Amino acid sequence: MADVETETAQSIPAPQEGSEETSTSTALTTTNNEVAPPAERKVKKILRKKRRPARAQVDASQVKSEPPPQTGTIFNIWYNKWSGGDREDKYLSQTAAEGRCNIARDSGYTTADNISGSYFCLFFARGICPRGSECQYLHRLPGLHDMFNPNVDVFGRDRHSDYRDDMGGVGSFMRQNRTIYVGRIHVSDDIEEVVARHFAEWGQVERVRVLNTRGVAFITYSNEANAQFAKEAMAHQSLDHNEILNVRWATADPNPMAQAREVRRIEEQAAEAVRRALPAEFVAEIEGRDPEARKRKKIEGGFGLEGYEAPDDVYYARGPNAVNPLGRQGLSLEEEQRLMIEADEVETKATEENGIFSSSTLAALKNAQGSIGTQSKPKTTTGPLVAYDSDSD
Repeated sequence: MADVETETAQSIPAPQEGSEETSTSTALTTTNNEVAPPAERKVKKILRKKRRPARAQVDASQVKSEPPPQTGTIFNIWYNKWSGGDREDKYLSQTAAEGRCNIARDSGYTTADNISGSYFCLFFARGICPRGSECQYLHRLPGLHDMFNPNVDVFGRDRHSDYRDDMGGVGSFMRQNRTIYVGRIHVSDDIEEVVARHFAEWGQVERVRVLNTRGVAFITYSNEANAQFAKEAMAHQSLDHNEILNVRWATADPNPMAQAREVRRIEEQAAEAVRRALPAEFVAEIEGRDPEARKRKKIEGGFGLEGYEAPDDVYYARGPNAVNPLGRQGLSLEEEQRLMIEADEVETKATEENGIFSSSTLAALKNAQGSIGTQSKPKTTTGPLVAYDSDSD
């Protein structure tokens, strides 16, 4: 074996530098039996931001539980207020708020986050909640998915059938009010920018209207819950100056343009609700966003009649009475059973009518048979005066 290997090694010519044949022969003779390591898999790590607990806005040791100032004659311990004094007097309206909520710093999770249907903390909105994460109410801004009974507000307080005389308090459940009135604003050149900046902190603002000469503003929120939260959060607060705001519910706008805008908003909400309830393909077909559906409608909408195209209420009809075969698809099992029962009844009725005699003919024969059987025969008389009759008879 050693001699064979020596001869084989001598028979291979020595490689020469700069020759292509040398590199090719060397590449052919050298083999690598090592297995390549598998490629490293890239694993994406999803980093979820840890929720922080709600911060206590004030020190619990400094909180003093004192009854509200007397504004009436009888104090109600259940509602913690004076009867007849629901309207704030001039002294209280000129008193600044004890604190102010800072959403970016104070919001967080509480024990109420684990309980569905929890209300929002009224003291958190006012910036004076000492409990923090141990509070039994929510410490955050209301969202679109926070839905409550119309008889209560986001803080769980009972609403009434009518507003107070000063348009303050909880509000009324008879009307969805998303607009708040803000008075006693310090008039300046940038009053509109100041109002929009301060009130946009409490939710999405739909419209801001400022009366520069009077120092009054009307802020309309997209969500009613945000308007309720903003009313309590900005009560007796100040903007960029040392004014004390007067925040109330706004009355109904008598402007026809505002009323038309409200009607259009309600219609858009109803259309959005219907759009979410229907399948996406059906909505795209109705709205004309599917080109294939438009072609199919043009072909199938004629129902075999040249030059005819069915209107939308006929073509998109759904249910057992739809003339469009596509509209009859997806009928429920009960509908199919009802159709089968009706088909059986029609078939039975047709079988009876296809006999020798129809049902009406059989009924007439039975009546005729009864009348013939009961008819009595006339008595025959015998004698000489058989055919004698009078002229009058």
